[in-house]
Amino acid sequence: MLLTRLSLPRTAFTHTNVHQRLWYSSSTSGNAYSHLSKRKQSFIPTSGTYPLGFRASGVSCGIKKNGNKDVALVVSEHPCSAAAVFTTNAFKAAPVLVSKQTLADNKNQDIYGVVTNSGCANAVTGAQGLANAERMQAVMDELTGHAKSALTMSTGVIGQQLAMEKLEPGIRNAYGELSADHASGWFKAAEAFMTTDTFPKLCSGSFNVNGSTTSFRMAGIAKGAGMIHPNMATLLGFVVTDAKVAPALLQKALTYAVDRSFNAISIDGDMSTNDTISVLANGASGVSIQDEADPSYLVFRDQLTTFAAELAQLVVRDGEGATKFVTLHVKGGESFESAKKAASHISTSKLVKTALYGQDANWGRICASLGHSGVDVDPSKVSVTFVPSDGSKSLPLMIKGEPEVVDEDRAAEILKMEDLWIEVDLGLGDSDAKFYTCDLSHEYVTINADYRS
Repeated sequence: MLLTRLSLPRTAFTHTNVHQRLWYSSSTSGNAYSHLSKRKQSFIPTSGTYPLGFRASGVSCGIKKNGNKDVALVVSEHPCSAAAVFTTNAFKAAPVLVSKQTLADNKNQDIYGVVTNSGCANAVTGAQGLANAERMQAVMDELTGHAKSALTMSTGVIGQQLAMEKLEPGIRNAYGELSADHASGWFKAAEAFMTTDTFPKLCSGSFNVNGSTTSFRMAGIAKGAGMIHPNMATLLGFVVTDAKVAPALLQKALTYAVDRSFNAISIDGDMSTNDTISVLANGASGVSIQDEADPSYLVFRDQLTTFAAELAQLVVRDGEGATKFVTLHVKGGESFESAKKAASHISTSKLVKTALYGQDANWGRICASLGHSGVDVDPSKVSVTFVPSDGSKSLPLMIKGEPEVVDEDRAAEILKMEDLWIEVDLGLGDSDAKFYTCDLSHEYVTINADYRS
């Protein structure tokens, strides 16, 4: 039985632009992203600060029917320590299996790059699919001059074999186009990651170590607009850094970061076969982190976490059919794990997400979802609040189990905003967790009904 919903009238609202998700097109004249909202355009970088010793490229080889870029390379001049987190889906795609085996064989060292194709997931493709993923790596080995030199990633339609007669020359072409420049290298690589994404997700930055003048740099690319759910999702992403980080510490830092970023987002509750988030560290900056007791390790871990969260949030902002970006902050938990579990459950509720799309302040659905999340809850201690993104006054909906008399016009105002913060206080402890999600719209159905056409 669901909790009784708050008696608020539905906001009078007409949804427009249904069935109008316009994707990037390399054939578009001028700005390929001018059709996007100013808010989305603000997340597309026009420059960057990139790690020393890395180059990137993105080209088209014809895998995508529309001719858009579909091969991305990121290559280091120096051997890298490496770490990765992969999908827990039983149907792990061939590139996932190849990358996992490569890291095991190399003991998370001596990796020189990442090769990615979009437009075909190379998932559930049997022995031929595995051979194709191995061939992607073999081409990279020929180009770099090192054995098992690259991690492999693929994204796109499941159940179809890669067109290797197109991809092999595409990889070679991409290698010839490698560049350390933003526009000719990194940005093109980010575009080559895209499938149903409407904008490339690329971040970069420079970070000081313990307030000194010594710094290291990070750059990252991610994609994913649907099949997004933790542990992991339809995510492809990587971060590269010019810090030198011991392999075991790199894996520990990445696991910590992913738990608070890529494993803390949800768009549709589905889990992909291809999820991969990897980190490569080449040491070109001179910053070296080899001991967990080194204060620089926590600096690096926390910067990686912040960086990964920024990339993960871009994925949610570009969720298939999404019109809202929602931060769900569960606090007052008995532990981080319980707070995160509650946040995850609420964030994946179809009833909550459709209410957000309809701009319906139906906070009863939030309580209903929390109540069967599997987390210990004392209803008399739970509070729910809408926090506006414009910094204006918050709107309490329930305080310690007691419903508030809600200003209906104010609720409607807040729910019209593109960004929304929902705070759920369990009132049981001091731990908290944030989860990033979006609404669920008519357009999501349209996109996924027509995905292979």
